[in-house]
Amino acid sequence: MTLRSETAEADDDVAETLEKTPLSSGDPVTVAAALSVMYSWYLFYLKEDKRAGLFVGLWAPTLLGAAAYFQQKELYAKLENGLTFA
Repeated sequence: MTLRSETAEADDDVAETLEKTPLSSGDPVTVAAALSVMYSWYLFYLKEDKRAGLFVGLWAPTLLGAAAYFQQKELYAKLENGLTFA
């Protein structure tokens, strides 16, 4: 077996694992948080509405904090059910 075939097999294993991995609930929230930051910058700098820009800018940490809470709650429930991560 050559190094090239071993590398190809490892790449196939990684690709298969990634396909089986479910999408994290944090990914859409991360996108929403990034969009809220960009919208906040738009309001703050381009529209010069500093109050609205600051308000919208606080959405990002709120969204990320809520997502982290729910992910931890889900992980805790899995731990309570006997460490089954499948």
